[in-house]
Amino acid sequence: MKKVSAEAVKALREKTGAPMGDVRSALEAAGGDEAKARQILQQKGFEAALKRRGRATGMGRIEAYVHHDGRLAALVEVNCETDFVARLPEFQQFCRDMAMQVSSMEPAGVSQLLEQPFIRDQGQTIAQYLTSLAAKTGENVVIRRFTRFVLGEELRG
Repeated sequence: MKKVSAEAVKALREKTGAPMGDVRSALEAAGGDEAKARQILQQKGFEAALKRRGRATGMGRIEAYVHHDGRLAALVEVNCETDFVARLPEFQQFCRDMAMQVSSMEPAGVSQLLEQPFIRDQGQTIAQYLTSLAAKTGENVVIRRFTRFVLGEELRG
C-alpha cells in the first residue's frame, strides 16, 4: 500500500463526504489514484447501505414541489432513522430533488422511480443517489411514497 498525503485525503473527503479513515484506506488501496479510491468508497458505501436496509425508518420529511405555472405538483415522503438526519441539508436537498423528479418524470411507483436516471445528473440513477445519501448519513433512507398532481388530469381508478 502506498502512503498518501494528508492533502489528498482532505481533498477526497471534501468531494465524497466519507469518513477520514475510510478515505485514507481507499486512497492507499488504490495506490493514490483518486478515481479508483472513489470507486472503492462507493462500493463500501453501497455494501454498508445494504446492511442498513432492514432498519426502521420512523423519521423523515414530506417535501412538496409546485411547478412555476401552478399546473403541476408533487408530494414525496422520504424516511430515515433519526430526526438528526432529517434536518441535515443533504437529506433535505435529496427530498427536494425527489419531489422535482416525481413531477418531471411521472414514475408509476417507487420501484420505477429508483430505476430512473436522476434529472440533475443523468450519470446516476435515483437508487445510486439514495445509496450515496445513506452512505453519507450512516442511516437507512427510504422513499416511502409519492403523489403527483396535474391540473385537469383525469382521476385514476
